[in-house]
Amino acid sequence: MNLKVIAFDADDTLFVNETYFLETEMKFCDLMSDYLSQKGISQELFKVEIDNLKIYGYGIKAYILSMIEAAMKISNNTIPVEVVEKIIEFGKELLDKPIVLLDGVEETLQALHGKYKLVVATKGDLLDQRRKLHNSGLGHYFHHIEVMSDKQEIDYSDLIKRLEIQPEEFFMIGNSLKSDVLPVLAIGGHAIHIPFHTTWEHEKINHKVIHENFSTCEKMTDVLKKIG
Repeated sequence: MNLKVIAFDADDTLFVNETYFLETEMKFCDLMSDYLSQKGISQELFKVEIDNLKIYGYGIKAYILSMIEAAMKISNNTIPVEVVEKIIEFGKELLDKPIVLLDGVEETLQALHGKYKLVVATKGDLLDQRRKLHNSGLGHYFHHIEVMSDKQEIDYSDLIKRLEIQPEEFFMIGNSLKSDVLPVLAIGGHAIHIPFHTTWEHEKINHKVIHENFSTCEKMTDVLKKIG
């Protein structure tokens, strides 16, 4: 491989993220438990989130707005202002969660830094993702940070053009087959999947990937055996 750029997803690849969202969802379900079952509340929230992606995109701020909208729908617009205030509080708590690096992340970045151009390619809210990377202490390893509105083939193609490389010189590492692997392979790049123990429903796919440019690692440090 003639690699020039190695890109890393951020959430649940470099540091913990989905775990915090699941904790918040449980608190939301408890808050709205007078109206629906936990399953029903989760389903309604997910539906609202997906409907809102095209308007708000990804990230905590979008999640707060979707929780408020879901609460209004679930309650038939009868929730008191105190419930809205509580949901906003949940969102602020999410924004204030500690940054917990996943095992082997910094060790791997140290080993690759200087050998390749390292970048972050992640979805989410620009301000929040930059804050998390700054607070993680990992920012100095990266040449470029790309907070993407989505991770489709066109989005990766645009990123590769800005990096002034060819697709075969690009390597993506992430926890989502849907967002971090399949679109990169489709445009001729390389990808490694590092599964996280929990995945947002929107990112789940039932798809077995067989491709010469693809591999799976159990943990981040295994990447070094694949790339060197």
